[in-house]
Amino acid sequence: MKKKLRSDFNTRQYMLSDDFELYYYSDLNFRSVGDHSHPYTEVYLFEEGEVSMEIEGEAFPLHTGDVIIVPPGVRHRAVIHSGDKPYRRFVFWLSEAFCRRLRKEAEDYLYLIERAQREGRYIRHLDLMEANTLRGKLFTLLEELQTARFGRDAQIGLYVRDLLLFLGRCVYERERPGAARSLTAFQQLTDYISQHLEEELSLEALGRALYLSPFYISHLMRENTGVSLHAYITKKRLNACCEAMRAGSSAADSALRFGFQNYSGFYRAFKKEYGLSPAEWLKEKGVRKKP
Repeated sequence: MKKKLRSDFNTRQYMLSDDFELYYYSDLNFRSVGDHSHPYTEVYLFEEGEVSMEIEGEAFPLHTGDVIIVPPGVRHRAVIHSGDKPYRRFVFWLSEAFCRRLRKEAEDYLYLIERAQREGRYIRHLDLMEANTLRGKLFTLLEELQTARFGRDAQIGLYVRDLLLFLGRCVYERERPGAARSLTAFQQLTDYISQHLEEELSLEALGRALYLSPFYISHLMRENTGVSLHAYITKKRLNACCEAMRAGSSAADSALRFGFQNYSGFYRAFKKEYGLSPAEWLKEKGVRKKP
């Protein structure tokens, strides 16, 4: 479970960043933090554990896939019922200044946060596919935060906005069944593929991750794209390899990173897709190969 992305928990309840902070915690024998509030918004995805969230004196048992939105000034605390099970969660803090800037760009970014402030409804439950998609987006953002790649800050900004829009859409579309829900399963499938190009993406692996039958996954892909799952994933992996090579990665390293089993298979797929070898493509794009 991506141990390098885990944070060591501390009791600090103030932000070091002017904009946002994101943490992934997994603890055994966790000692509860006392009742508290803070001057920023906390968005919290609960993963695992025997835990209740107490908000303004009312206790809510937590279940995998619960999202808790704690606006500024709202008193809350996690109550641990058993220390034997891992207590796993993502914690996402957003400063008031950052929220104001997002609101000026588009009010939709803060849809769910402002609903929580206005209605006093702080907990929303995501279904398994929605929770998996959100988890993927959070890990992708954590990974980008640890890189020094070209365009890092711009990419981080895009990931944060995408994450907030996804949460808003989950709630908005559930409450309005006619609001483009028909493509939700397909959108979550393609989101998962995009975020896990480096991992196994067989029908069986996707079925386990998304709790869908392999037959249904194949049907979704054919119905919405007209191509097979294998062809779609290959195209996405080739696109990712191209971006990596533009950034200076070698063709061989890019191929291995994004799921090709060997260089010869990557070479054949690349030549079929672009009509050029990787070296010819790099030359045409004016990119110098990595020594």
